[in-house]
Amino acid sequence: MNKVIITGSNGLLGQSLLKLLLQDKENYEVFGFSKGKNRSGREDFTYVSIDITNKENLKNTIIEIKPDFIINTAAMTQVDACENDKKACDLLNITVVKWLTEVSIKINAHLIHLSTDFIFDGKKGYYKETDTPNPLSYYGLSKLKSEEVLLDSNINYTILRTILVYGKVFDMSRSNIVLWVISMLKQGKEITIVDDQFRMPTYVDDLALACKISMDKKAKGIFHISSNKLLSVFEIAQQIAEVFNLDKSLIKPITTLTLNQTAPRPAKTGFDLSKTNKGLEFYPKSFKEDLHRFKEKLM
Repeated sequence: MNKVIITGSNGLLGQSLLKLLLQDKENYEVFGFSKGKNRSGREDFTYVSIDITNKENLKNTIIEIKPDFIINTAAMTQVDACENDKKACDLLNITVVKWLTEVSIKINAHLIHLSTDFIFDGKKGYYKETDTPNPLSYYGLSKLKSEEVLLDSNINYTILRTILVYGKVFDMSRSNIVLWVISMLKQGKEITIVDDQFRMPTYVDDLALACKISMDKKAKGIFHISSNKLLSVFEIAQQIAEVFNLDKSLIKPITTLTLNQTAPRPAKTGFDLSKTNKGLEFYPKSFKEDLHRFKEKLM
């Protein structure tokens, strides 16, 4: 029986992980850490209402549970918000990771940490795990620094970098690109989408599965998790419209420059998934195939 703590258990990935791990209660005892009330709609795990930015409380609670694994899904991920409030970004994205690392050493826990394609500058696309990071935004920099915390430590760790995570869970605190496009097109609203940024979106069920595989294999190091084909964000929106039988003509292309975003975004990210295929024996599908799976789940 493995004891697993999921930080950010109320989030999209957190709730997806709960659902996946609680299907196998013989092998996993699950503890969900999040702020406020339990929003997962389930009560078959131990929910801990906790502010993880309170160092002593966080460390003491983890030591009391003594987990075998900690999956850190908690982060400040709004790119412009991180640019505008660097202090809050540092606290959640870097300092909390330091504390989790320190406590993992103490109790010999394996730490699985989520990172992002935004650690790269987007000049080439299809990045390998070994490619040199060069973040353009403060969010990207904070996630790179969080990775460095683990790389410089002596703990057992897995870093899973991912891109544009989407899906749906019981109680959503925020939307994602797929749900937003579906919602707008269903209302018959015209939307503008950038055609000069390229991504490989990640279905949250796949990301949760990659976390579970990392635990089961006790995989160590950095792995890239996303769908398997690079698309422009405009193409992503068009494929959503196609799969959900919505009006593609409502989607209008624009350039990144016209958005006037606070933080710069990398033009072309995307991952080389060969290490993930080999090391995790995990073979992600195309965005369109994943969308069909997601559609079936919504019906």
